[in-house]
Amino acid sequence: MRDGNGKGPRRARAASALRALPRPRTMRARLTAGLLVLLALSCAAVGLAAVYELDGFLTGRLDQQLQEAGARFPASLEHGSATSPGKPSDHDGDERGDIRRQSTGTFGARLVGGDVTNAAVVPPGSGTAVRNVDPTAHDEAALAAVPADGRAHTVCISGLGDYRVLATPGKDGDVLITGLPTEPVDAAVHRLELVASLVFGVTLVAAGVTGALWVRWSLRPLNRVAATATRVSELPLASGEVALPPRAPGADPRSEVGRVAGAFNRMLGHVEDALTKRHASEERLRTFAADASHELRTPVASVRGHAELALLHPGPVPPKVTRALERIAAESARMGEMVDDLLLLARLDAGRPLERLPVDLTRLVLDAVTDARAAGPGHRWVLELAEEPVTVTGDLHRLQQVSANLLANARVHTPPGTRVTVSLERDGKDAVLKVHDDGPGVPEDVRPGVFERFTRADRRRADASGSGAGLGLSIVAAVVEAHDGTVGLESSPGATTFTVRLPAV
Repeated sequence: MRDGNGKGPRRARAASALRALPRPRTMRARLTAGLLVLLALSCAAVGLAAVYELDGFLTGRLDQQLQEAGARFPASLEHGSATSPGKPSDHDGDERGDIRRQSTGTFGARLVGGDVTNAAVVPPGSGTAVRNVDPTAHDEAALAAVPADGRAHTVCISGLGDYRVLATPGKDGDVLITGLPTEPVDAAVHRLELVASLVFGVTLVAAGVTGALWVRWSLRPLNRVAATATRVSELPLASGEVALPPRAPGADPRSEVGRVAGAFNRMLGHVEDALTKRHASEERLRTFAADASHELRTPVASVRGHAELALLHPGPVPPKVTRALERIAAESARMGEMVDDLLLLARLDAGRPLERLPVDLTRLVLDAVTDARAAGPGHRWVLELAEEPVTVTGDLHRLQQVSANLLANARVHTPPGTRVTVSLERDGKDAVLKVHDDGPGVPEDVRPGVFERFTRADRRRADASGSGAGLGLSIVAAVVEAHDGTVGLESSPGATTFTVRLPAV
């Protein structure tokens, strides 16, 4: 609803302008702004009090002068001369009034029945002449409204300005009004306002600069804490050995900033202890996995060899024994592959260098899709290659393992008839390998940890197929990271895409 007097739009514009004003964001700016606001309010209060007090004091002195002057000057206007009543004036248009002991600008008027019969003002300069005043109707009404209560009142007289006037009852039933101009009082008050504005303005500027420097100096420990926190936030804390930056310099513990710095340093100490313990635990686990895998290779190979040797026995063997030997050989082979995968992860975790040779990624992907067609004839395999060969620098065997694991993952975790599209292209300085399928997708609760070790999306299918220890995608992530690349997943029902980016030659 629109206000009839238009206040609604004005208020809306004022509110919008207020919101558009820049607001301080940092603590230093807020403290400085708050200091300036408080100082400005204090200066305004002092200035207003001084102006008000000076105006009251000077006005009181003016009223005192009116009381002392009395009604001598307006009473003398009733006669033609101060010395010879009834004689004509020596100056045309002037009245002869008693201006002795009357200051310049003194106004006098005589009212009879509410009408002004005589009105004059003492002009500047020496002499005895006074200047007649021809009051307007508004002036007469204002003068007639002044009560004869012995107190001074302020009226505005046309052509003269503001006056403090005092009304006194005359002897002839008339009213005699004496007035003094307020111009000297106004001039003194305005001068004080100007001087106070200049002084307070300079004070605010000086206080703003000094306050900003002081606040900045006081908040130096907090700035150091913020800088240390920024450096900590940029550290890779997810894994590996982490060296935290030096602690924030200490400050006075009795101050708020000092307590914050102390608490922050203690927190960094706890974080560093936790990271050190976690790294030690990870190192022990990796060492155990590497040692266990290394120690398991020989007995697993021995079990597999004996099982295959027993299957080659020329004599008659019961079918159940043959079946058991076949299962022992198959599981031994599967366990050997798992041991090899664990050893590979242990080597990658230890940071052992890989081969750095040119690898034709186009030929590698073509061979991987050919092998996938043979292993999964029930799937529809589609290959999309760039027109030019894509070459990267890396370890051929490890990159073969990456492509093989991605295609095996798509084959194992999608039903027959699923369309699997493998594409390879050059994107700027990167080689991009994508494996897309239109299968059921990766469950939402599995996606965050899909590249972690021993993560399996469908445990029942993995157990039924006799494969799927949950190491395939973790090997993909580790090998790609060792090649300074990245791997990502985008999945939804009917669309799952694994994207590998490697630096291209």
